[in-house]
Order: sequence, then C-alpha cells, then structure tokens
Amino acid sequence: MREYFPLLFVGAVVGVFSLIFLLAWLRERRAKTAPDFDRHIPDGEIVRRLMHYAVPYKRQFALVLAIMLLSIVTDLASPLIIGRVEDLIKISFQPPALLRWVALYAFTLAVNMVCTYFQSILLQRIGQKILSALRQDLFTHIESLSHDQLNKIPVGKLVTRVSNDTNAISMMFTNVLVNMARNAFLVLGVLGAMLLLNYALTLMILCFVPFLVLFTVIFRKFTRKVHRVVKDRTTDINTFLSENLSGIKITQIFNQEERKLQDFLTRSNALKKAKQNQIFVFGIFRPMVYMLYVSSILCLFYLGGKGYIQDTVFLGQAMTSGTIVSFYMYISKFFNPIQTLAEQFNMLQSAFASAEKIFDIFDLEPEVVDDPGAVEVDAIRGEIEFQDVWFAYEPGEWVLKGVSFHVDARQTAAFVGATGSGKTTILSLLCRNYDIQKGRILIDGRDIRTIKISSLRRQFGQMLQDVFLFSGTIRSNLVLREEGFTDPEIWEACRYVNADAFIGKLDKGLDEEVRERGGNFSAGQRQLLSFVRTILHKPAVMILDEATANIDTETELLIQDSLEKLRSIGTMLIVAHRLSTIQHADQIIVLSHGQIVESGNHQELLAKKGRYYQLYTLQFNREKLLGA
Repeated sequence: MREYFPLLFVGAVVGVFSLIFLLAWLRERRAKTAPDFDRHIPDGEIVRRLMHYAVPYKRQFALVLAIMLLSIVTDLASPLIIGRVEDLIKISFQPPALLRWVALYAFTLAVNMVCTYFQSILLQRIGQKILSALRQDLFTHIESLSHDQLNKIPVGKLVTRVSNDTNAISMMFTNVLVNMARNAFLVLGVLGAMLLLNYALTLMILCFVPFLVLFTVIFRKFTRKVHRVVKDRTTDINTFLSENLSGIKITQIFNQEERKLQDFLTRSNALKKAKQNQIFVFGIFRPMVYMLYVSSILCLFYLGGKGYIQDTVFLGQAMTSGTIVSFYMYISKFFNPIQTLAEQFNMLQSAFASAEKIFDIFDLEPEVVDDPGAVEVDAIRGEIEFQDVWFAYEPGEWVLKGVSFHVDARQTAAFVGATGSGKTTILSLLCRNYDIQKGRILIDGRDIRTIKISSLRRQFGQMLQDVFLFSGTIRSNLVLREEGFTDPEIWEACRYVNADAFIGKLDKGLDEEVRERGGNFSAGQRQLLSFVRTILHKPAVMILDEATANIDTETELLIQDSLEKLRSIGTMLIVAHRLSTIQHADQIIVLSHGQIVESGNHQELLAKKGRYYQLYTLQFNREKLLGA
C-alpha cells in the first residue's frame, strides 16, 4: 500500500483545490441576494435562437464536420505510430520498417494541415454570412421600434449591440463551436484509443475527470458573470462617447473638458476593472486544468518507473516503453483539447453574454405596428381629421386632451401655442410615430390605423427645425438612394424652392460632399435641402415643424416664397413660433395645455382679440423693439 502513497498525495492536493473552489462558489451564491442583470436567458434558449441563423448553412457545416473527423483520425493515429516507432527502435531495429512508419507519420501530419486549412476557410465564409444576417435582422428590428422606445435606449447601447456583440457571436460560429466539437470528439477518440491500448492506465487518467468537470462547472458560473459585467461596461463607454462627442461643442463652450475627462476615466476604470476580473477568473481556471494534466503525467511516469519499464505491471496490465510513450502523447492530446476547451469556453461565455444583450433588443416588441387587416394606400387627397384625441407620453400625464379639428385637402393649417402645448405631438401622431390612447385620427375619412405604417408615412413629407443630413453627397441626401430620379428632376425641385442658387455655386454641384450631419452647410442651406428632398418625393401632406426657426432673414424670405409655391402641391401643416410665417394659412389652430382654445384664419383670430391676438401683439411689439 505504501508504494501508492505518492498517488494519494497527488489526489489530496487536487482535492484541496477542489474544496477551495467549492467554498468560493458557495460564498458567491450566498452573497447574491438580487439579480445582477436585467435578463438571464437559459443557455439552451440562447443556442436554439442562434441556431436559427446556422440552419441555412447546415450542408456547409456537415462538410466542415467531415473534414474535422478526418483531422481527428490523423490526430489519434500519430501517438500509435510514435509508439510503434519506439518499440521498433528498442526491440528490433529495422530501418526499412522504421522509414515506412516515419513516412506514414509525415503523411498524417500533412493531411491534418490540409484539413485545418479548408476547415478555417469554410468556417470564415459561413461566419461572415451569419454575421451579416444577424446584423441585418437586428438593424431592421431597431428600425421597427417606436420613437418612444428609441428615446429610452441610448444610441451607444444600440451601436454596441450591432457592432461589438454581433462580432462575439460571429466568433462563436467561426471558431468556438466547431473547435469545441472537434476537441470533444478528439477527447472521446483519445479515451477510446487509450482504453484499447491499456485500460488500467486509462482508469488512472479518468480519476482526474471528475475534478475537471467540477472546475468547469464552477468556472462557468463565474465567467458568465464577469463577461456580463464587461459587456455592460463596454456599453457604458460607447454610450458616453456617443453622447459627449455629439455635444462636444457645449463641453468646450462651458469649459467642462476636465470634468468630462474625469467622467470618461471613471467609466474607463470600471471597464478596466471588469476586464481584470475576467482575466483573473480565466487565469485561475487554466492553471487548474494544467495542474490536472501535470498530475496525470506524474502518475504515469511514477507507475512506469517503479521498476524496469519493460514488463512493469499495473492492475494486471503489462506496460512496454512504447505503451508509456503512446500514453504520454495521448494524455497530452487528452488534456490539451480540454485546456483549449477552457479558452473556447471563455469565448463561448462571452458570446452567450453578447447574445443575451442582443436578444434583449430583439425581445422588445414594437409599440407601433400594423393593425390586422391594414391595407396599402397608393395615394391620398390629404383631408385630415382629429376626433376627440387624447394622448400621453407617460400614463396619466395627458399632453393632448380631447383635441378635435378638421383640415380639408390642399388646405394649409397652422398650429400655434406656447412650448409644451402639444403642437409637435399632433404632427407625430398623424405619422403614427406614437399611437393615441383615445379618439380617432382620420385621413380621407379612413382611420390611420387601418393603413399600413409604411404606406401611411410615404404620403408625408416632413421638414423639421433640426435638419438631419447623412454623410455622402447632396444628391444622395435628396434622393435618399432611391432609384428613378434624374438630374433634370432634381434641379427642377431645387429651382422650385430656390435652392438652385447656392447648389449651383458649389464646385461639384449635386455631387458636393456632405460631412457628418451636414456640418459644412449653414442652417438655412440645410433647410433648403430639406425642402428639396420633400418636394422631390411628391408627398400629399407636407409637415413643417419650426422649419424657419434657425435661419437668417434672407433665407427666410426664400423659404417664404417656397412656402407659397408648396401650398399648391397638397395639404400643408405648419408649426411656427414666427406668426408672420403662418398669416396666409387657411386655418390657424391655437393650443394651450393640450387643448384647442381658438381656431380660424389670421384676420378672424385677430378680430376675436383672444389668445392668438395676445401672441401676435406680443411678438409684433418685440420685433418692433428689436428693429428700433
């Protein structure tokens, strides 16, 4: 019995480490009194949803599996070949036979390398296609969310989901899953080969497997947690950068660079700490697996070296030097894949953490959707009616209270009132950016909820106070990359709204570069481009929300002239604080605290000497004072 004390000592050391890990895991479970994260999707559910993207490429994956199995066969054959070479050298040195075995070994290596190359190429192609499909679906889903939902999600968070998190999932398909499968098959193949070669030594190796399983289970609990923290901290960084780079001018104006730097450092240090914890967890697990590998090697060498290697017996099984060499290589091939599995398991947990974040977005049900039976509408006349409409962004906080009005087709209606009275909300509801809680909104006598959203919005052209231009060219911003617009049509629209003058002076005309958000154009020029874009798409209803608020007097005169022309195209809805812009409107609706207090044309409302008269007199006196 004394001769097995070294083996028992090795077992005791492994047992002590196992006990330490168990205690750490139990302590972590007791300390966890509340959920650390928003969602915890089971691994099976994550795999099921991700496999939806892999199913279209099942034939390619089958080919990869076939190549992988061929590679595994060559891996399993090489230790047997080396063991045979060892016996030939020691027992009966025969150069011809030795050369044949060496040549066979070289052939297995060559086949293995070729298989690895083609496997990598196929996986990269499949992975990129899956990544593209996943990103496209995610981006499409984000586009389907309502304005309210998008307002609640930081832009940086969405950017992280579409870029960083999808990359982690792509890595899972191109590297992790197949290699994990390969290593799992390899471990099973090695185990089978060892059992055939010497079952007694194999049983000794298997004594370490329960500890390996224990370490892996505990590691899984810790690594998923740290990966979630890393994902959250990365999202915090991206959100902070997205917001503060957009508002960096304000930071500079108020001399807040140092404070913003400290805020950034706080988030950066939080990410650094999360990354360090991630490295720490993995830095413990990998050496533990390596400890089991070294322990099994020590036990093998101890048993093989108890006497002469030749004819040494263990549990009734004889061992030769060739057996020891083959087992040494098989142990390496048994534990190396497991150590690689540890790294891949680390990447798999990262991918699962990313998948949880992505599916969190996918599971957001769009709040504004097509009603059952909604139909396409090719064209509308532009008759608009609100019937006792109530709306609140937050439950109970009514922004509109029983609003009712009627605008005939091709009429111009203007909405005026103090900030927060509900003017812009009316325009948003008309386009179904939000859904109302009570009442009805009609277009040409048809409830807008019976019309498909895409078809409804196609009838509107919107010109907002803050014009958004995409990076590209003037042409791409006007046509929005739709086909079918010719240069003569584009220039005609430019002339119609007086934008041709400044575009014609540009070096490249319609192909002039537009920088991010149109920063190389003035507010007035961006507004004129917005008018051109709207006219070009021939909307039945035009919406102007403070379209003349941020422009100079000269550009305002151009836009005023454009507005007179636009009135003949279709129904026009205007929100404007400058009452001079709306004096010629067919109908002016005055709002206060979400209710209509007055309506009529300019002259009628002045004659009433009510709320509109007060606003007009106040604004007229202010402009007169500024002019003086």
